[in-house]
Amino acid sequence: MSRRTPALIAAAVLLPLALTACSTPDGDAATGEKAAAKSDGFPYTVKNCGVTTTFQAPPKRVVTMNQHVTEIMLELGLKKSLVGTAYLDDQVLPKYAADYASVPVIAKEYPSYEQVLAADPDFVYGGYSSAFTAGDGRGREALKKSGIETRLNTESCTRGDQPMDTLYEEIREVGRTFGVADRAEAWIKQAKADNAATAKKLADLKPVSVFVYDSGDKTAFTAGGEGIGNELIERAGGTNVFADLDKPFGDASWENVVDRRPEVIVIYDYGATTVEQKKKRLLTDPALADVPAVKNKRFAVMPLSDAVLGVRVPAAVDKLAAQLHPGATTP
Repeated sequence: MSRRTPALIAAAVLLPLALTACSTPDGDAATGEKAAAKSDGFPYTVKNCGVTTTFQAPPKRVVTMNQHVTEIMLELGLKKSLVGTAYLDDQVLPKYAADYASVPVIAKEYPSYEQVLAADPDFVYGGYSSAFTAGDGRGREALKKSGIETRLNTESCTRGDQPMDTLYEEIREVGRTFGVADRAEAWIKQAKADNAATAKKLADLKPVSVFVYDSGDKTAFTAGGEGIGNELIERAGGTNVFADLDKPFGDASWENVVDRRPEVIVIYDYGATTVEQKKKRLLTDPALADVPAVKNKRFAVMPLSDAVLGVRVPAAVDKLAAQLHPGATTP
């Protein structure tokens, strides 16, 4: 899971002038173009993970790296802006399948610097900090030198904030960047309503203790207290036994898993290791035999793409709540 360690942007994208050239002087056209940009919310300046960028107009040719940021783009109706994508954790949601199929996959995992350049993007949007690993040639500074602006999903650089608020701001900033602020605000409004509905169903229920098993054998790779995964557990009526781990993901010893006695184990579903293989590893480890979740075979399952900072989160909270409190969350 090392990927989770923490396209030339034009100074002004020219509006089509063919229809106005015969009747509008060049000076007037330029003035009108500038006014239109301002009326659409541009120029727009945003600071993202320490990088400040001013956009004179929306990016036109975008490469996304990591599934959750690809799904953000598709949810906001920005399929036509995508010229390439890379690195799925599992499967895109059915609602995005047709749009996703229309976007070239430039690499199964992370593309090389040359593969990125071959797509001729003016903007690259990465989901995990490893999307911009400098040693692989994809550092944000290197891309900037090639005339390509970038954005990193803020879960990789935000500490101490409420992750759900960070999600709302992520959607808001992407919406502003691409000139679709109205779509972003509509999504945020619906997400808040969905979260409130789930909270109402859980209002009188006692939280259950939860251990997230992402992967690992000698140690357990798990959800810490800084990411959306932790808040997702809390909003679903659980308490993360490793909430004291001060990052979104990290390693925990199996001894600590035993000591903290989780009532439910949430398994992240992705990659080559199946859910059943993960369950078998947990159920057949003698050291875990007395852990309540193992003893009672209480497992919940979530696709990894549900548990990162993306548009799946509000629905994922409700789905996890139904697994942590079966029968108690039916409307």
